[in-house]
Amino acid sequence: MAYKSDIEIARAAKKRPIQEIGEKLGIGSDDLLPYGHDKAKVSQTFIDSVQGNTNGKLILVTAINPTPAGEGKTTTTVGLGDGLNRIGKKAAVCIREASLGPNFGMKGGAAGGGYAQIVPMEEMNLHFTGDFHAITSAHNLLSAMIDNHIYWGNALEIDTRRVVWRRVLDMNDRALRTITASLGGVANGFPREAGFDITVASEVMAILCLAKNLADLEKRLGDMIVAYTREKKPIFARDIKADGAMTVLLKDAMQPNLVQTLENNPAFVHGGPFANIAHGCNSVIATTTALKLADYVVTEAGFGADLGAEKFLNIKCRKAGLAPSAVVVVATVRAMKMNGGVAKADLGTENVEAVNAGCANLGRHIENVKSFGVPVVVAINHFVTDTDAEVQAVKDYVASQGSEAVLSRHWELGSEGSADLATKVVETIEKGEAKFAPIYPDEMSLADKINTIATKIYRADGALMDNKIRSQLKEWEDQGYGNLPVCMAKTQYSFTTDPERRGAPTGFDIPVREVRLSAGAGFVVAICGEIMTMPGLPRVPSAENIKLNADGDVEGLF
Repeated sequence: MAYKSDIEIARAAKKRPIQEIGEKLGIGSDDLLPYGHDKAKVSQTFIDSVQGNTNGKLILVTAINPTPAGEGKTTTTVGLGDGLNRIGKKAAVCIREASLGPNFGMKGGAAGGGYAQIVPMEEMNLHFTGDFHAITSAHNLLSAMIDNHIYWGNALEIDTRRVVWRRVLDMNDRALRTITASLGGVANGFPREAGFDITVASEVMAILCLAKNLADLEKRLGDMIVAYTREKKPIFARDIKADGAMTVLLKDAMQPNLVQTLENNPAFVHGGPFANIAHGCNSVIATTTALKLADYVVTEAGFGADLGAEKFLNIKCRKAGLAPSAVVVVATVRAMKMNGGVAKADLGTENVEAVNAGCANLGRHIENVKSFGVPVVVAINHFVTDTDAEVQAVKDYVASQGSEAVLSRHWELGSEGSADLATKVVETIEKGEAKFAPIYPDEMSLADKINTIATKIYRADGALMDNKIRSQLKEWEDQGYGNLPVCMAKTQYSFTTDPERRGAPTGFDIPVREVRLSAGAGFVVAICGEIMTMPGLPRVPSAENIKLNADGDVEGLF
């Protein structure tokens, strides 16, 4: 049987005017700033007006560690949202915006798949409403103002060797990871080593996704540390007087974007920090607004539960006062087989033994999420090659872990295929068993927080931190930053820092290469192993296959 591509399905969608989607949530047309006919921003005035509403139930969708076999976390998030609406619940979806870097690199798109997609798919995967461009511009305005301050006399006595504010670009470009800036003589400033991160790793992105409103945004921007003096005194963005202009550039980007699923259900798509190098969640303002407007809100956290869910629960929920009522862990039979040692080319052949062997990865994620006091439902994202025996093997394993797995066919059937999953999630929530709590307290030392995640979530023997890193953490604690949570930057492919080690390994350490203080966002980043905050393109990037056809339509996004 031939299946349509994601972009073919999305292009055939019967979209409703965005004003009709807003009406489903009680958002009047006067409170929507339309970007064309099918997407709009929601006004801060409206958001302020609904703060007295009772919150709906929050459902987090996470997954096993990603494999080349595919997991479908965003697809399941969208499918579950549609499924909840199908069974009569008032539900909304909240996901992140797509970054151009991986779209033109490995992924080729990030709006769900099959008949569980958010539309307009092409615009969402490209420039959308310009939020990422605004973040890139605001970030680099600060970069320019730092170098300009140094050029015009350096009144703040910035040590040019200790400028910690890097530039950003929303593209995978390994050549820019480390650069030398200001070459070319006196007119161009003082030469120094610098570098670029991808926009989704920017502290400005993290701040936009954690800020409650524009006033909070401006304060957090001002609190960012950009450099140090020779005496190691921190220099803040507010000292450079960049926070006001940055807020102006981010004024519209701060407003959540409203779009729709293929089944015309409301979806907020806003913000986009990666989970492997940042905190991996959509914006607090989008999630909290959706909770005021819907009875059920389905949101996702990036990559596997060891990264995305851990940061959602330890950082976003802690900062925003959120508490999920249930967590859905997405798995596929194909990924279980790959974790069980089967090569990608052989995944179409039934292999129950390999499924059972690979389930250890899923089991560890279930156990980890439960340690936060939240009940877990496993969604088996169905592939047409799955056999009944393989699906049953996953169900049996999950039952042995004290949870239940539900086969979901949303990719193929839309909400008809996810209704069973939606029903099970509602049943789980209505039991009222959620007693959410982060796994470490605010007052724990920064080094102990890093070690807690390494041992309790990754199941490492410990985190390896040399004296320089431990001294840096202690220095930040002495400056009053000890109560911040930590954001681990680590490969998404494994519990370890080795992307090739699948399954549920033990007997390893987590080497911490570098730590960065994100004082405005309110967390400390621990960079582990070989992870890069500016990714590179693969040998054959998706960009080689993305083009316009003779009709002017985009091809190659998927």
